[in-house]
Amino acid sequence: MADRAEVLLTGATGFVGRRLAPALAADGWGVACVSRDAQAAAERWPERTWLEADLSSPRDLMRILSGRKIAYYLVHSIGEAAAGGLARREAALAGLFTVAARRAGVERIVYLGGIAPRGQPSPHLESRLAVGRRLREGLVPVVELRAAMIVGYGSTSWLMVRDLAARLPLMILPRWLESRSQPVAIDDVVTALVAAARLPLAESLSYDLPGRDLLSGRETLERTAALLGHRHLPIVEVPVLSPRLSALWVRLVTRANWPVARELVVGLEHDLIARNADYWRLIGHPKLISFDAAAAQALASEQRFGRMRPAGRVVELAADFLTAGDQR
Repeated sequence: MADRAEVLLTGATGFVGRRLAPALAADGWGVACVSRDAQAAAERWPERTWLEADLSSPRDLMRILSGRKIAYYLVHSIGEAAAGGLARREAALAGLFTVAARRAGVERIVYLGGIAPRGQPSPHLESRLAVGRRLREGLVPVVELRAAMIVGYGSTSWLMVRDLAARLPLMILPRWLESRSQPVAIDDVVTALVAAARLPLAESLSYDLPGRDLLSGRETLERTAALLGHRHLPIVEVPVLSPRLSALWVRLVTRANWPVARELVVGLEHDLIARNADYWRLIGHPKLISFDAAAAQALASEQRFGRMRPAGRVVELAADFLTAGDQR
């Protein structure tokens, strides 16, 4: 049967994309999902339409974008490039995408990026912001949505928080963990992305997606530890420990992909606070999920579906030994 889907979803096998595809379908859209390995994706999600493409190829872009009304751009190669060239490379790929979308007759692009920090952005955050700017400079109207940490099973940033809270016998508190952000539940993010497809749009717009709670990194770890059953997590303040040095510590404790975790930790040096909550009011979604509820749901999902990565098993055993005295 011919592919007549109005929506093209890139990043469809990722943490957000794999949840967004069924939500768009439930909202009445036909969705064509893009993967670098369509056969493997189809084996895992056989009920979805899959297209294989290299998003750096103008020919592939024209092939997958032709006939689409809306294109979701959920592409980011964090950890795959040297810091100095990441923003330029990501912006160049976004430029190819928006040019092809214009030629193919796409009516809008929806992009999920990151909150702008209250200070100098890390290479990771700068690349997210650069992609948003490049897409909005194109001739296809863009809805750019910006989020801080997305809380949900499968999120690398959430995995770091969960593992740190679960495995540390005490919390090493660098000064940067006092930086504040507004973690947002994956279910709220999916709601925002689905709504972006029907949002009245005459020109490119950018909105932030704040979560319900404003939390420091310290509070985020303490709340997660409480949900895991730790009544008290001892805290040792180490004001001189930089985010880059802390990234090495995170590498020893969590199962998160190391290059990705390194970039995420370095990005935590400054506050990540939304400009406003206008988007939630605009789409009529005022009741956001709390951090505690989102975290509890993520932990429950891990219990149902989680599998320990082999590389993380050594760390798990070491952490079990260190925390044995805390078991009741």
